[in-house]
Amino acid sequence: MVVASLLAAVRRAGPARVAPAVAVAGALLAAGCSSSSPPAGTTSLLNPGTTVFTAATAPHVPRVSGELLGGGKLSLTAYRGHVLVLNFWGSWCTVCREEASALTETAQRFHSSGVRFLGVDVADNTASAEAFMRNFKITYPSLSDPGDKIALSFNQVIPVSDFPSTLVISPGGRITGRIIGKVSTAGLASLITAAQKQR
Repeated sequence: MVVASLLAAVRRAGPARVAPAVAVAGALLAAGCSSSSPPAGTTSLLNPGTTVFTAATAPHVPRVSGELLGGGKLSLTAYRGHVLVLNFWGSWCTVCREEASALTETAQRFHSSGVRFLGVDVADNTASAEAFMRNFKITYPSLSDPGDKIALSFNQVIPVSDFPSTLVISPGGRITGRIIGKVSTAGLASLITAAQKQR
């Protein structure tokens, strides 16, 4: 599969960043050469890589379900009514290691207010992924996505080969914020607070 070969080449080359042309080509391939445009949003000048979507432009979350690391199945619809932070990561990703503590800290901070966190472990193996979660004390669940199928279902919102990527989803199932690259506790908290105000 061409997309899988592209992703494998990117990961062998190093961290998640790729040349814009390669990213665009990958996204087009993943979308079946779709000509639809990605959703419009406002890019943060203070936090590069962060985009905020308004109520009018916030895209709907695709219907996604899958196997959890450690066993069991989960659908994103289980989180309706909660703000959900969806983080795409892999144990092979250096930047994912750098942001892990910020994600764990923010998940603990907002849990009592009903905010939930879910990971999507992309193009990984189970043993490495579970070791990553233990080492970084990640207690929220992660979907296993070894074939990139879940990641590809979000290809109109996040670049097909840009990991880590994090989405903040409103209680009503709309994507209100996006971070491409490393999250910070302050930046993520700001997006969560905004999502709590939307339905």
